[in-house]
Amino acid sequence: MKKSSLLFLAGAFALVLTSCSSSTPPSQSASTPAASASKPAAAPAQAGTTPGGTPDKPLAIPNDIQEIGMKSLGDETVVLAYGDLAGNGKQEILAANLLKSTPTGVAPGILFTRLVVLQKDGANWKEILRGDEHLKNDKGYLGGIPLAPINGWRLQMDQTDATKGLVMYFSPVVAPAGGHIKVLGVRWNAKVNRYQSIDPTYTQFVNEVQQLETPESQVKL
Repeated sequence: MKKSSLLFLAGAFALVLTSCSSSTPPSQSASTPAASASKPAAAPAQAGTTPGGTPDKPLAIPNDIQEIGMKSLGDETVVLAYGDLAGNGKQEILAANLLKSTPTGVAPGILFTRLVVLQKDGANWKEILRGDEHLKNDKGYLGGIPLAPINGWRLQMDQTDATKGLVMYFSPVVAPAGGHIKVLGVRWNAKVNRYQSIDPTYTQFVNEVQQLETPESQVKL
């Protein structure tokens, strides 16, 4: 099968982590940045991967890919990656609405308010993952997400293990009220054909939930 091109946004947007199988998963300390702001982590060279751009020289996105992303998230959409992201032979687009500025005391990185993963299905594109106040797929809310709504997320991406495809790590920019997992891993589960969250050991998938209940409110799909 012909490999699809996979492009990533680099520079200040690229925070490449170690593989989920590594003994050093993303830091779960809210006060410790995953990579130095002065020395961003560089993406390792991989077959079929073309380096992205920097904040000064943004990644050049094909017009058709950009337009598809904008249909989901509006004019301020930034395409972060596209291609066979999950390693399942299907074309996908990862796009987001980024924070316009980095909040005081927060390390620079991929900080967003809304995010989607779109997958090509025949001639059409369908949304298979969404991140806004919560993270969810077409089956429900991802297991392990904070119960409280999140107004801004940090995204870290890892594509070092081709067998796992793109692994995304999500953490709230500002810690929400109540207990929560500080860093939540998400990747493609080939057994159920969708993106799911993974447990704190980054080895087991976690099932979705249909509704989130808090003492103040109830959130339903």
